[in-house]
Parts: sequence; C-alpha cells; structure tokens
Amino acid sequence: MAQILALDFGIKRVGIAVTDDLQIIASGLTTIPTKEIFNFLENYLRSEKVELFLIGEPRQMNYSASEVEKYIRPFIKKLKLKFPEIPVKRIDERFTSKMAFQTMIDSGLKKKQRQNKALIDEISATIILQSYLYNKK
Repeated sequence: MAQILALDFGIKRVGIAVTDDLQIIASGLTTIPTKEIFNFLENYLRSEKVELFLIGEPRQMNYSASEVEKYIRPFIKKLKLKFPEIPVKRIDERFTSKMAFQTMIDSGLKKKQRQNKALIDEISATIILQSYLYNKK
C-alpha cells in the first residue's frame, strides 16, 4: 500500500495531512503557501509513494458549491496534469475548520496558538483524511 495525501485547499494556504503506508492513521503533515504547493508535492513524491490525493470539497449548508470552489477546480485540473498516475477524490469538508478549532481548544492550546490559521488548515486536512478513512471501511 501507499499513502493517501489529503489537501485542504485555500486561496492563501493548503493544509496537508497524510496516512501511514497501511492507511490506518491520519496525521497532519504541514501547511504550505498555495503558490508553493506544486513544488512541495514534486519534492514529496520523490521520496514517498502516494496512491490518492484527497481534496476537500467545500459546500454551503444547502449543498451548493462554496466561493473557493472556483479556485479549487483549476487547481485539481493542474494536479491531474502534473501527476496523472495519482487519482483525485473529493470529500465534503463542511465544518472541518470549526472542528479543527474545537480540537485546538480541547487540546489545551492557548488563545495565541489557536489564532494560527496554518495550524487550523493542517488539522482540517487531518480531519478530512480521518473522515475518509473511517467511512472507507
């Protein structure tokens, strides 16, 4: 088996989470400025085997596409062109940012640490990935 890489795409940053090779555990990896994501992925894929890109699908409460979706679609198109051997799957990501923030509170992080938007993005990607792993069984 290989890893699954989850991406919580944002206009400014992309939160990234990854599974272990057995696809049992989801762990936060990092947050990368969006403009640097393809350089990061090229470097990462040189040393790690990834079998799936999992990308959050932001939706409104009525299931319509979120505003950021217009940026995600071109990103996915480029991702598929650059890495055609790795399939892309989408997963509903509603409430992941709120869940990530609550996770930070539950973990005892101080208010200053909870204002770290990059950490929220990384935790959101981890929640997206963990949700996928849970529902895949």
